[in-house]
Amino acid sequence: MKRKLTLMLALLFVWTGVAWSQGVTVKGVVTSEEDGLPIVGASVLVKGTTQGTITDVDGNFMISGVKADSKTLIVSFVGMKSKEVAIKKR
Repeated sequence: MKRKLTLMLALLFVWTGVAWSQGVTVKGVVTSEEDGLPIVGASVLVKGTTQGTITDVDGNFMISGVKADSKTLIVSFVGMKSKEVAIKKR
């Protein structure tokens, strides 16, 4: 019984590691089109998911664990029109 439990836990940890390793990290900078200054606190969301973040004081963002087939980010900020931006693969 103890051996089965240990084996099941080991398989669970291996499966969890595989699931986490399938994501990619998306990072970038959000700036204003008008003056090129960074936008602090802009919302960046992976389209069709609940994965997202907000930008830091320099306009930088990073989202980990994004599915490799994700194609679009939605960037929004209070008082500005939301914009969809393609995710560029490197």
